[in-house]
Amino acid sequence: MSIDGISSLADTSKNTVASNNVSSLQGSLKNISSESSDEELLQVCKDFESYFVEEILKEVKEAMIEEDKEEDSSLSTLTDYHMDGVIELVADELVDEVGTNFTQQLFEQMKRNYNIE
Repeated sequence: MSIDGISSLADTSKNTVASNNVSSLQGSLKNISSESSDEELLQVCKDFESYFVEEILKEVKEAMIEEDKEEDSSLSTLTDYHMDGVIELVADELVDEVGTNFTQQLFEQMKRNYNIE
């Protein structure tokens, strides 16, 4: 398999993972109803906040890291693929450590919207 083939495979895999994350988040939200427990609702809120923070971190990374025109594009693609995994972990940790205020506000709003008591 050529380097270009590996690069293409990494791009496809990266897009698939992103699509699966969005689908998973949408699926979790569809499962919320007035019968949902506080724990289920709180987990959906944390998942959403984590996804939101992850997307912000990706945009910040893109804005801060200048593209090197002479860098091998396959190496860049593989680096981006692994960096996205690291960003996802960092986003989860940020939400767990400092995201309580936003998560709590989202949680309370969703409880009102779904009439969960």
